Amino acid sequence: MTVRSPSVQRYTAVAQAFHWLLALALAGIVIMGLVMAHVKLAPATQFKLFQLHKSVGITILILAVLRLLWRVTHRPPPLPAGMPVIEKAGAHAAHVVLYMLMIGLPLVGWALVSISAFNLPTVLYGLVPWPHLSFLSSLPRAEKMSWEPWVKFVHAYGAYLLIAIVAVHVLAALRHHLILRDDTLRRMLPGQTRATVESAAE
Repeated sequence: MTVRSPSVQRYTAVAQAFHWLLALALAGIVIMGLVMAHVKLAPATQFKLFQLHKSVGITILILAVLRLLWRVTHRPPPLPAGMPVIEKAGAHAAHVVLYMLMIGLPLVGWALVSISAFNLPTVLYGLVPWPHLSFLSSLPRAEKMSWEPWVKFVHAYGAYLLIAIVAVHVLAALRHHLILRDDTLRRMLPGQTRATVESAAE
């Protein structure tokens, strides 16, 4: 006979879409950032990559804000009942930091562009003009130059922190799926809403 396990409580389709779009965007922007920082490129290529980096950063900002609004208005499924309290606390803390970085880093990048001495315009994906932050772009040049290295520092090392948090998040999800074999990862995967376990019984 077929025995059906209790329904796997999943994130909504909207939450899943936000999650995987953000995952894709984060992977892309991290790769672009590392290439821009460590690979010598032709000036034209560097400029195009910089513009794309800004475009993806603003996209992450918008998606992260929308994702956060969706999360606070749609209760996420609970973590596995058997998960230790300290692991639940760690998962919650990691999510809080991840949201802070997904929103904060694009804002810092936006600030960096706004105070840059180059004063380069931002046109999202070559189509949509995006303004500088006026309260920063209107600062005197000397003040901009004094702030720029600090903003660059925060943006760069915030990005490394983001990479670390995402890596821990991915490893934890794989541990739950492959080793502990619970429903932690399955909650975010599209598919059937009920897990079915085949077993023979007489």
